[in-house]
Amino acid sequence: MNSRHLVARTALLAFFLLSLAACKEKPKASSQILLRVDGRTVTLEQFQKDFAASLPAGQNLTRDERKELERSYLVQVVDRQLTLAEADRLHVAVTPAEVDVALKGYRKDYADDDAAFASMLKERGIPLAQWRKELEDSLLMEKVAKQAVYAKVTVSDAEIAKYYQHHQKDFNRAAQVRARQIVVSTKKEGERLLGLLRQGEPFAKVAKTYSLSPDAAQGGDLGFFARGEMPAEFDAVVFSLPVGQLSDLVKSQYGYHLFLVEARRPAEHLTLKDVAGTIRKKLLAEREEQAYQRWLQNLRAQAKIEINWTLL
Repeated sequence: MNSRHLVARTALLAFFLLSLAACKEKPKASSQILLRVDGRTVTLEQFQKDFAASLPAGQNLTRDERKELERSYLVQVVDRQLTLAEADRLHVAVTPAEVDVALKGYRKDYADDDAAFASMLKERGIPLAQWRKELEDSLLMEKVAKQAVYAKVTVSDAEIAKYYQHHQKDFNRAAQVRARQIVVSTKKEGERLLGLLRQGEPFAKVAKTYSLSPDAAQGGDLGFFARGEMPAEFDAVVFSLPVGQLSDLVKSQYGYHLFLVEARRPAEHLTLKDVAGTIRKKLLAEREEQAYQRWLQNLRAQAKIEINWTLL
């Protein structure tokens, strides 16, 4: 996984909605300190609340399973606090405008539906202000890692060429088609839409309006794919369908489908020029991941970390 994505996912998924705010002030006397990282503290109460929120709803765990997950989660919290402390040391900051842009991006996951977004926050018991603060911390973690780690990682053209020469089989591409689909639940509805398409309605428009498939938002676009990457019912139709021709109604376990093949790619061996960008991304991701883990290990080695394991 690309380590930029690693930080984003680690920060924005593992910690994002569940994260523990670092507490530099002296905790209340009634709060037991579970973790100290160079003066930053996390209370047992904070940890238990956020750990519980990190578990899938309705999940039943044995005592041993819960303890194991708690310890794993605590290690992640340590790394979070170390990263935020390093951001302070390096004077790395996130602007309100950057948070606004990221927030807007997350709202798009809810189709810009404020009610759905608010419902998500309510289900998780997180006020918007807290959610925004946790987003800011997550962006800060990504930013400091980019500055302190990723900016120093490079991949040369010679290394890309060497990788290509040693992985020739990886660059044999099977014949592919690019197709769109419409999925409905009943044969009657499928026949109705088939009639609209035969009358000249644009396929993408009908897909966006009526299709039940997740790709409806993209006009039913499935992208390019080879045989065996989609259900057998798909392959049987699209690989025999001429470009630009509409399929008949096709039944599968998912419902009733209509297909339109938009393009074909013959089987071929991709050249170095074709795949240089892909190879560069792959090698960068691997090296960034390795560099990120070394960086974290170094932070752990230099930090004063105290964990009261007896509280878990």
